[in-house]
Amino acid sequence: MANETAAERARQFLAEATQFRLGKLLTESPHPRSAQLSQRAGESIPAGLEVLFDIDRDVVETYRQWVESDAPGRIRDEVLAALRAGGRLFFTGCGATGRLSIQLDSIWRDFWQRRRASGLPGVDEWEDRTFSVMAGGDFALIKSVEGFEDYTQFGRRQIRDRGVRAGDVVFAITEGGETSFVIGTAWEALDAGARVFFVYNNPDDVLRENVERSREVIDEPRITKINLTTGPMAITGSTRMQATSIQLCVMMTILEMVLRALTGADSQEDVPGATLRALEEMHATLASEALRDDLAKLVAREESVYRARHRNTYFADRLGIDVLTDTTERSPTFCVPSFRKFDDPDAAESWSFLFLPPYDTAAAWEHLLKRTLAPVEWSLEEVREMLPAGEAERQHAIVRGISREEILRFRIGLDGLPYRAIGPGDAATAILTEEEKEALFTPDGFYRVRLEQADASGAATAVLFFGRPGAIEEVRAFLATWEVSALPILVPVPETDLLLNLPLRVGAKMLLNALSTCTMVRLGRVLGNVMIWVVPSNLKLIDRSTRYIANLTGLSYEEACYLLFEAMEYVGPRWHAGKEYPAPVGLSVMRARHGLTFPEAEKRLYEELGIEPPRA
Repeated sequence: MANETAAERARQFLAEATQFRLGKLLTESPHPRSAQLSQRAGESIPAGLEVLFDIDRDVVETYRQWVESDAPGRIRDEVLAALRAGGRLFFTGCGATGRLSIQLDSIWRDFWQRRRASGLPGVDEWEDRTFSVMAGGDFALIKSVEGFEDYTQFGRRQIRDRGVRAGDVVFAITEGGETSFVIGTAWEALDAGARVFFVYNNPDDVLRENVERSREVIDEPRITKINLTTGPMAITGSTRMQATSIQLCVMMTILEMVLRALTGADSQEDVPGATLRALEEMHATLASEALRDDLAKLVAREESVYRARHRNTYFADRLGIDVLTDTTERSPTFCVPSFRKFDDPDAAESWSFLFLPPYDTAAAWEHLLKRTLAPVEWSLEEVREMLPAGEAERQHAIVRGISREEILRFRIGLDGLPYRAIGPGDAATAILTEEEKEALFTPDGFYRVRLEQADASGAATAVLFFGRPGAIEEVRAFLATWEVSALPILVPVPETDLLLNLPLRVGAKMLLNALSTCTMVRLGRVLGNVMIWVVPSNLKLIDRSTRYIANLTGLSYEEACYLLFEAMEYVGPRWHAGKEYPAPVGLSVMRARHGLTFPEAEKRLYEELGIEPPRA
């Protein structure tokens, strides 16, 4: 008999969350070209990577369609007019698009900070003109904030707290086009008199028919829609992949055109067209047999490290926020332990972690974001203004755990290294760009010191390098004579005069997505192209998990929902304590298929994966 608490929660979801049944959305549909992904990756890692990069062609084709429209120039002109009149730019999002919003803010600020370092003009006028509004604030960049995206009123409050006003421009970015939080930011911005662009990845007719809150936005003539539908994702429902990739392409192109105009770098060159050609070249490189064979070696290494219950550590600087985004998104997508706070030894050890060059973690966070931290720190009274009693108390308990002090407990500066010592069986990877190569070549350089120390401790090492062909040859020559036997993955980047180097950022995203996804496929976290280890941490993901259970067991949606909530109740103590736990979807499938208790289902799940269960 189901636990009464779990049964009541299931009944409540079935009765009250009908607007979160999203199975008819294109972004929730399985992609026919990746239907055999787990089988192909199981037979050959390069074959699995081939499938993933093949689906990324959808991004290039959607970008081509956008470039060939009048949208790029029209949006550039509107944004420029607003900025020159004293307005600001806001990027809002949730989950993967929330991390994208923080990345876009960081890219803009980094551009101006680098100009300041070079003594160029205009910095003081333009640097502080962008803001990111992510559901859950900056804490959610490193660890998902449970349930935050489900509340329209939270989106309204967060962007209001950031001071949105008339004359500003807001890009409300949501992969599915239905996220309540993001829709809340759009309505609040519109009420404040701001110009609103709604950026999303599902066909209008599908959204209008199935999701009322989306229909209201699409039908609002004062909101400009930027529809970037690419089709289904490579992993069913995993919008951190193609949906967010096309959004990164489009948003960076808009920023590129705006910055060229503001700095006088604008020319007669067709910037969107030149960017398209560079993106095509970047994708062709990623999809090439040579690159796939090299990247497959890193996938195999990370797979072996995780199977043996060892740890993987990344070192990055210029691409730090790109790396952090990918590592963070592995946790809810594949149910692996998220980053662990330095002073929380009872939590599960993070499978992967990131360290930046600054020693002090507070400085490292500012180095990453290019600004001070922006956490959500609401009082109980403020939450009660938005939510009914009972619900407000539960949500405020979550808010208390996402403050600035809590963010700083994730020690991503070098002061965190003593709490995550690298040893035999572990792996360490430096991820760097051409402009950072001296930090690999010089004896006291960040990457060289870190990898030499990792090598001396018995860990396996790798260098993932992005650069032009000439720089790649320099790195190749250095690695050939270096006493450290680091695995080289050298990625050619097209040579352009783009201020923001879109091919590099989009190429890095696609590669990191493929690396982490293929590794998790190999670890049994994906069946076919279904992420059966997804974490049901909000209403949309509860619906997705329920649909997966129903499809894999033959149960009805309602039966699968009750079983899911039972599984969530079973893993709940470990989940909320930050310990490693088995995926509720996988547990539910094992229980339904074989008539097992949850402990028996957990044992069988790990046996079928061929890995040891987590230590108690």
